[in-house]
Amino acid sequence: MTETLAHRGPDGGSVWVDASSGIGIGHRRLAVLDLSPNAGQPMLCSCGDHVLSFNGEIYNHHELRQELQTAIPSRPWRSRSDTEVMLHAFCAWGVDNAVARLNGMFAFALWDRKARCLFLGRDRLGEKPLYYGWVGQTFLFASEVRAFRAFPSFPAEIQPGAIQLYLRYGRVPGDTAVYKDVYKLAPGTILRVDAGRPRVERESSYWSAEEVARRGMADPFKGSDDEATDRLDALLREATRARMEADVPLGVFLSGGIDSSTVAALMQAQSSRKVRTFTIGFNEAAYDEASMAKGVAAHLATDHTALTVTARHALDLIPDLPAIYDEPFSDSSQIPSCLLARMARRHVTVCLSGDGGDELFAGYNRHTWASTLWKLAESMPRGVRGTAALAIRAVPPAKWDQLARALLPLLPGRFRPNALGEKLHKAADLLQADSLEEAYDALLAVGTLSRDRRLSSAPISSTPAEQMMLWDTNGYLPDDILVKVDRATMAVGLEGRMPILDPRVFEFAWRLPLSLKIRNRSGKWILRRLLNRYVPPSLTDRPKAGFAVPLDAWLRGPLREWAETLLDESRLRRDGWLNPRHIRKEWRDHLSGRVNRQHSLWNVLVLVSWLEGQRRPPAVSQRTSGETLSGAIEGA
Repeated sequence: MTETLAHRGPDGGSVWVDASSGIGIGHRRLAVLDLSPNAGQPMLCSCGDHVLSFNGEIYNHHELRQELQTAIPSRPWRSRSDTEVMLHAFCAWGVDNAVARLNGMFAFALWDRKARCLFLGRDRLGEKPLYYGWVGQTFLFASEVRAFRAFPSFPAEIQPGAIQLYLRYGRVPGDTAVYKDVYKLAPGTILRVDAGRPRVERESSYWSAEEVARRGMADPFKGSDDEATDRLDALLREATRARMEADVPLGVFLSGGIDSSTVAALMQAQSSRKVRTFTIGFNEAAYDEASMAKGVAAHLATDHTALTVTARHALDLIPDLPAIYDEPFSDSSQIPSCLLARMARRHVTVCLSGDGGDELFAGYNRHTWASTLWKLAESMPRGVRGTAALAIRAVPPAKWDQLARALLPLLPGRFRPNALGEKLHKAADLLQADSLEEAYDALLAVGTLSRDRRLSSAPISSTPAEQMMLWDTNGYLPDDILVKVDRATMAVGLEGRMPILDPRVFEFAWRLPLSLKIRNRSGKWILRRLLNRYVPPSLTDRPKAGFAVPLDAWLRGPLREWAETLLDESRLRRDGWLNPRHIRKEWRDHLSGRVNRQHSLWNVLVLVSWLEGQRRPPAVSQRTSGETLSGAIEGA
């Protein structure tokens, strides 16, 4: 199991086994803090009662170490690592109390030898992954589901419901995993499994985004715009500083957008040397952000590295994507994310990023124009909404894009829409929705399968934007954004850190009135105001582009042969998951140029490619028997 995760921990691995208790814990190490063997894992507590394997970083470990040394001066220490701090905290304060005091990203397995129980835990927002499940009398856990396939009797039976969810959303959301009887541990959750009680687990939540959001909205920040910006500046500075600690080379992903530029600026402001910045660009002007990133890097005087991505780069990477993402995952920004991580890893071992800014500060289009459109739709008769939706869909997205190109020069920079046709067709879906929840779901869907699930949290706000921001935090962020970043970076042994997702920043963001996030029909107003202290607005004033790739043109051109092979009708029929006739029609429509089916087709192509990988035999491991608890977590 640990060998299947060697990419996540390339600096060594170890296994700890207690045969009498029937437990084995494996670990792969990515050495970032205290590179000595003393910081290796699985780590046994000095008292001998606890064994820990964890992936991630604890950013407040210095403060916790000081507190533990004061409280228990006789306790011996053997390393400078945050792992040892975490282990001593569990011993001194208990699992629940210790986890509540950790500021970090983590997935951990802790074995209590006296109580003969195993604890699994995951960080508040789901930055680090953790899967678990039963195979007969054996409880398995791992950072990625690929490790389960190394267990000899694991059936690797695909869960049909997971495939249905994937075909609608382009990912396997929530606690569902692609294999039957395997689950994801929810963010902010601790799971307890007692030896001698097979197939019994106790799950408890130690943190809730919904509760934090409710508390923040009940106690709003009442200061001025300047005071709010000052406070956010201080919190983000501290969050960034804490994430700059490493005994290995460090850098930052820089797209030239608001979030990554803010993180890069705060890093450079607190660094005595040039910060390493990395960006991806495209030859296609509509998708290229490299020039903006270059301008920001030049202004901040960073050590900047850029890569211009071509279809050849994508074609070389695509065969690796099913293995990199482990479960079916079709957010096409995975391509530049993986290429960016590969480039950065040649120079650094840790990279900061601006992820989380959209969810906390209303950065997605659905928080601005879609929220406004929904309010308008609610005031319209259902028949009028349906007629408007039909009228929008009567014009192909390509025609809408042509119209946008003609009008773009007349609009200010940040009001120039990208992919207008696609957005308008999404607006048509919204107009036909019966509720905000249904409208939000339609905006996130990439496939045409009907919706068959409800969102997890109850309404917290009458304002559509705030409600969608919470839904994003509980769903889209951990299921898409954080999966994309974690797998792309860890595939090459690169650690990603996200200052904007610091718990203190999160709590403050939910105290801010919506007017400090959305103003003048633009999101992230306060982040823009903060960034303007470090970078001129002219360098970042543009519409949100995301991390898109020119997939529509690539599928009609350099990726066509690869796609045609996977979309062969006999292959699709053999897999049995898809309707070959429907898929082939979508493919012909896309090739004709009449419509853009890039998202639904990419969804299908990734699934077919992933299914192909499932036919390869799993890794061989030594056979085990009896009741056991075993698993593998890689970590720093």
